Amino acid sequence: MTKTGILLVGHGSKKEYNKDLITKTADLIQQKHPDYIVRCGFMEFNQPTIKESLDMFRNDNVDSIAVVPLFLARGVHIDEDIPGILGLAAGQKRGLFALANKEVPLVYADPIGPNPLLADLMMENAKAALDLI
Repeated sequence: MTKTGILLVGHGSKKEYNKDLITKTADLIQQKHPDYIVRCGFMEFNQPTIKESLDMFRNDNVDSIAVVPLFLARGVHIDEDIPGILGLAAGQKRGLFALANKEVPLVYADPIGPNPLLADLMMENAKAALDLI
């Protein structure tokens, strides 16, 4: 049975809690969506790298891979660095990824951006902080 691969990409940091946020988010996605194979990769400072995580999909029976940056907004990493690692030109959202015996579609998602769910999360945090008053 083939599955879709999801690669959650984080920036990476010398602070361990940054890596924990990405890996725990990937774990939550995997728990809620067991029909997907979810991995995480990092731009810098942490392991596995984006390329290392992509290479891990070569051993899986996937029919496509979505690369999803856990970034809020566009910037050099989103527009240039990550596409370059994926073998995509700047602005390109689709490509092919070579597995052992076939090529599968690879798609690159947008960063979070302005999203009603993000606004709800910020209000939840604000309310929690206001409860301290």
